[in-house]
Amino acid sequence: MAGPTTRERGSDEKSGPAAPRPPRKERGDGRRRISVGRPVVLALALSVLLAGGAVWALYGSEWLRVEQVKASGTRALTPDEVVAAAAVVTGVPMISVDTGAIEDRLREQLPRIDTIDVVRSWPHGIGLKVTERKPVLLIEKDAKFTEVDREGVRFATVTKAPAGVPVLELAAQRSPSLRRFGEQRLLDEAVRVTVELPTALARNLTAVKVTSFDSITLGLGRGRTAFWGSGEEGAAKSRALLALMKAAPEAGHFDVSAPTAPAASGS
Repeated sequence: MAGPTTRERGSDEKSGPAAPRPPRKERGDGRRRISVGRPVVLALALSVLLAGGAVWALYGSEWLRVEQVKASGTRALTPDEVVAAAAVVTGVPMISVDTGAIEDRLREQLPRIDTIDVVRSWPHGIGLKVTERKPVLLIEKDAKFTEVDREGVRFATVTKAPAGVPVLELAAQRSPSLRRFGEQRLLDEAVRVTVELPTALARNLTAVKVTSFDSITLGLGRGRTAFWGSGEEGAAKSRALLALMKAAPEAGHFDVSAPTAPAASGS
């Protein structure tokens, strides 16, 4: 039998070797199968066990439960008063204690408290760190004294006046200022004047009298008074009053309502 012709051989040589067949695609969803080794499975199981154990320790065990409640930072209040008002339930899990609710109860029942920080003292304690309001003025009525702090908050009534706190007299009943501004605004002006006084004046302050928004008078002890006017220009008025008291030490009355033209009188 005759072999392939020259044309046939040339055709085969040009076509080259046969191209390899592409691999057959496996049937299925096309997703790669990932083989998870035993160490990974063990690690996942251990993580689940640890998480479950932590939850049980925090909520279910007897180890981390409230056993004691302590208060600190008190001055006029007593630690027992603070603990009683906080009403922290003992025997419950530490993690379940609602610190925000405790703070709300303390502020509502003890207005004397200015700030409160409720902290968990693991494993068994709740700490109540309080800061009490400090009075800057007193309002006397019926032999009792209402304490007023630097924000104008009336926070407590006591039968004995705290030492060194001046008494406020609100005598603006007949003044249009009372109708226009209200009693609280007049009280705030008195507080403003008091807290802005320098130490050299504040240590002698015994009384603050308010008859209108722009009529405030300071009692400075030993029968001396200073007409302050409004609460404006406190720093300039303080400088003028200190200069007057030094220049006229025997004077009984000072007027610094216009600090650029202060005056002293009486003896």
